[in-house]
Amino acid sequence: MPNTLLPAGKRPAGLARALLATSRPVSWVNTAYPFAAAYLLGSGRIDWLFVVGTLFFLFPYNLAMYGINDVFDHESDLRNPRKGGAEGALLDRSRHRAILVSCAVATVPFIVALVAGGTLGATLVLAVSLFAVYAYSAPGLRFKERPFLDSATSSTHFVSPAVYGAVLAGTVFTPGLWALLAAFFLWGMASHAFGAVQDVLPDREAGLGSVATVLGARRTAWLSAGAYLAAGALMLATDRPGPLAALLALPYVANVAPFLRIDDAGSPAANAGWRRFLWLNYLTGFLVTLLLIWYALIR
Repeated sequence: MPNTLLPAGKRPAGLARALLATSRPVSWVNTAYPFAAAYLLGSGRIDWLFVVGTLFFLFPYNLAMYGINDVFDHESDLRNPRKGGAEGALLDRSRHRAILVSCAVATVPFIVALVAGGTLGATLVLAVSLFAVYAYSAPGLRFKERPFLDSATSSTHFVSPAVYGAVLAGTVFTPGLWALLAAFFLWGMASHAFGAVQDVLPDREAGLGSVATVLGARRTAWLSAGAYLAAGALMLATDRPGPLAALLALPYVANVAPFLRIDDAGSPAANAGWRRFLWLNYLTGFLVTLLLIWYALIR
């Protein structure tokens, strides 16, 4: 029976629309791009592994990551006013089983192909990535409810495709590359922590734990800003022109800055910063692309 608690305007009309909504199309590039860039720079070629991997991290991976989350976070999402659009689908309960089955159907063929064409090391990285996708939301693990582990797991969702692409391509891991990946990981943790600020009240109401429910909105905002600055500092240890990317941390710090004095009662206001963050990623991605092209030309 359809869930009548969902506003009519927020109910996906069909399964295809529900799958698209739950996969968060606005975020597809955040996982496909790191894989594609790492694999292309590491291997120097566009082959079938590049195509299959990019397609996998574009849609199936995001469908699994967000689909599992939307199914098992259904009750808390009903209390969250920002759910029901680009920031998260509100799925009718009658769709839950079909969503989970679709996650498996969409991902398994790609996983089989990538495992068949990859090395043992690449397969292990892929396994870690998929485990993080499942463990974040699935019952029994629910890493998203374990403060600090929630931010680390979320960051793994976005950094692991880059690590996987690099290992699959046979890249040599230099100190500069390790610094870049560490910076990316801190950026991911900072972003997740800041995103949790806006959900302090609904998460507490639902009895959910997070880095923000433990630290409070204000200290979490400060933690996020500090992690962004640390990520920028790490970029100074990367190969040229990587140090220029240190400057890209500053817009994220500026985005968090208006909320450094926020209290828990006013935490929903951080949603304005989160919405800016979603679009800021596209500008950052463009500038990172220019730096990567520069790096490819001079190496």
